[in-house]
Amino acid sequence: MTERLQITAEIRRWEGGKAVYHVVSVGGDAAEAITMHERLHRLEFGGRRGFGSVKVIAKVGETRWKTSVFPSKTGEWWLLVGKKVLKAEALAASELAHVELELL
Repeated sequence: MTERLQITAEIRRWEGGKAVYHVVSVGGDAAEAITMHERLHRLEFGGRRGFGSVKVIAKVGETRWKTSVFPSKTGEWWLLVGKKVLKAEALAASELAHVELELL
């Protein structure tokens, strides 16, 4: 059974050492659901994915893509939103985005 989550969150700009990224933070009940999904996956398959990530199909507006969410030290999960998605959906940093996540 595939789990689907829906959140509305602010798109934040994050500057890394080599690039600028746009990130949506997933917290609350949705973060707990992703954490449980990751734990069950680890128990079933005996290991973690790179950086403890969880594979998802993300959807913002009409744009869907296969990606991963990454755990943060605060218990939230981070979804990177690429420039192509921002452009296709006419979104920018500090705007709210409605995000659907299908946990894989």
